[in-house]
Amino acid sequence: MILIDPPAWPAWNRIWSHLVSDESYEELHAFAKAAGIPARGFDRDHYDVPSDRYDDLIAAGAVPVSSRELVSRLIASGLRHRKRPPTG
Repeated sequence: MILIDPPAWPAWNRIWSHLVSDESYEELHAFAKAAGIPARGFDRDHYDVPSDRYDDLIAAGAVPVSSRELVSRLIASGLRHRKRPPTG
């Protein structure tokens, strides 16, 4: 299932949502490609999508969930990919 959280993450003068799959990266990449989301929007385990795409992505089949539920489902799926702490 493709999940999206509410736009709440400010960066680059915009507000962003996260788009994830709780099944596979293949499902996520296929959905993103079909929705016209550029590959550069992928970050480890999710796509960052601007708030102006939120309603379009729900109409395309993404299921809106809270940010907490999105992370919980991503962890439960085994697809969560955390940033590694800096070494040195």
